[in-house]
Amino acid sequence: MHMSAAKEHGGQSRSSWLLGGLVMLWFAAAVGGLFVVWAYDNGPGVPASTESEWPANTALELATDRPTLVLLAHPQCTCTRATLGELAEALARAKSLPKTYVVFLKPSSMPDGWEQTDLWKTAAALPNATVVRDDDGKEAERFGAATSGQTMLYDARGALLFSGGITGSRGHAGDNAGRSSLVSLLSRQPATHASTNVFGCSLFASAKS
Repeated sequence: MHMSAAKEHGGQSRSSWLLGGLVMLWFAAAVGGLFVVWAYDNGPGVPASTESEWPANTALELATDRPTLVLLAHPQCTCTRATLGELAEALARAKSLPKTYVVFLKPSSMPDGWEQTDLWKTAAALPNATVVRDDDGKEAERFGAATSGQTMLYDARGALLFSGGITGSRGHAGDNAGRSSLVSLLSRQPATHASTNVFGCSLFASAKS
């Protein structure tokens, strides 16, 4: 009887250890998954490699009586919805409106109309905004942009005042350094940041974010 009880107790101990190990393994996997999501949400994209002056070879026109803002975007990037919301908020708070371009990538491999998503319609509703189709990302390359949501502000002489993102993380709206800097510059005040991290999809990746 004692031998049988000892074996039964040993089996229960092994089962408990196995269950405990499985629970720990599940917990570690869950924590790891959350970390991956957190890292993605908070990891910035590739910053623009732009010059300090308005690109000479761009087809866009620099305003000579006010600042010019250029936002380069991927029309299928869900992160960019928050960027357009932050741009609308910045323009609403600014004391003067810039000439605004929202430039959407359109690869030649994609059919006509592929770029005209709800993001295009949202951008078209912005005040003083011109929405531009960027065939094969030529304008993005001229401005050195690599990540959707890259925003640049130039003064009337073509000097770059700000370059970066205007959200605090991927797809998240709310107060952030980029938006605050834009509002300051458009209100003729010094900006706290001349550049910020940009959060969004790769402009030249075929996959969506």
